[in-house]
Amino acid sequence: MIVKALRVIVGQLVVFISFLTRPRPMQREPAAQAAVDDAASALALYQFDGCPFCVKVRRTLRRLNVPVELRDASGNAEHRQTLLAEGGKIKVPCLRIEEDDQTRWLYESDAINAYLESRFA
Repeated sequence: MIVKALRVIVGQLVVFISFLTRPRPMQREPAAQAAVDDAASALALYQFDGCPFCVKVRRTLRRLNVPVELRDASGNAEHRQTLLAEGGKIKVPCLRIEEDDQTRWLYESDAINAYLESRFA
């Protein structure tokens, strides 16, 4: 119980520090941003609010100005079950990518960030 409380406190501290030091969003021409917004509609990030690896991905999303739907896999039982049933495991962060009528699940913050950089930078 003490470990869980400590994890919650540290997680909220990480979120607060990330908020204070968040990067500025990339500026694009309106047409280019509209294309990014359209491409981002096929993405969803399964995450936990206080997870440092999820914070890392959210910071990249903000810096690249990519509006991805965030799905809380810890507080929302439906999202958690979808992550397990379709993604194969409850591990965050996990980016759900829908391309060419197929769904791909990308785990690991470094792999997700590399994907986001290659597609939206």
